[in-house]
Amino acid sequence: MTTPSPLQRLEIDGRAVTADRLVWAALGGVGHFTAMQVRGGATRGLGLHLERLDAATRELFGRELDGEYIRGLVRHVLRDDITDASVRVHVHAPEGEPSVTVTVRAPGGISESPQALRSVPYQRPFPHIKHLGGFGQARHGELARRAGFDDALLTASDGTISEGAVTNIGFFDGTEVVWPDAPCLEGVTMRLLEPLLPAAGYPSRRAPVTLADLSSYTAAFVTNARGIAPVRRIDDTEFAVDGKLMGTLAGLYADVPWDAV
Repeated sequence: MTTPSPLQRLEIDGRAVTADRLVWAALGGVGHFTAMQVRGGATRGLGLHLERLDAATRELFGRELDGEYIRGLVRHVLRDDITDASVRVHVHAPEGEPSVTVTVRAPGGISESPQALRSVPYQRPFPHIKHLGGFGQARHGELARRAGFDDALLTASDGTISEGAVTNIGFFDGTEVVWPDAPCLEGVTMRLLEPLLPAAGYPSRRAPVTLADLSSYTAAFVTNARGIAPVRRIDDTEFAVDGKLMGTLAGLYADVPWDAV
């Protein structure tokens, strides 16, 4: 995780920001969001982003959130002058009804350099929701970087692996891709890649993965909205970078259609 680039634009419910509305967006403790990379006015997996926002809004606030309304808010904040961007859509409910904040920053990408991850016994509360208040994972990520790692890997107290601090993680045993079967946020990039793997020659399944199991895997990789990167090390366990696997993942992701916002 890197320091966010400066905000280029911010709107709340499609309007210029007033001080009181900005204070709520900044300090309101209950909310959720999705983050997408926009290129040429389009993004991958738009339907999954909109589905995520609607499902979380229903669960947290008991309200529906129309996907076309969200698309309109994103188009409005991008206007005609921003075609490539990192876009976040935040949802709060300050007066019982959903309120949507859209932020725009410069486009970003994941570092494709092999990643070193440090395991930490921490799991996000309500992990299926991309909710606000990620202090725990952010702090563990920062401590991991101070210790010479690239990020943190979140586990249960018994060493069962769930997810990265801001990523999903997949493992390869020489035959199959294994995604940890544990409470986590199922990221859009993971959801786009997972069903495509079998036809590309990589059977894919969900199964429990523990720190004690790491030596049985030959490779690992992480995914999020910014892309895909190989993992070279988890704690003291080293992984080779599987060029064929990574090339396949990159090719599959590159072929995912871009959806016009």
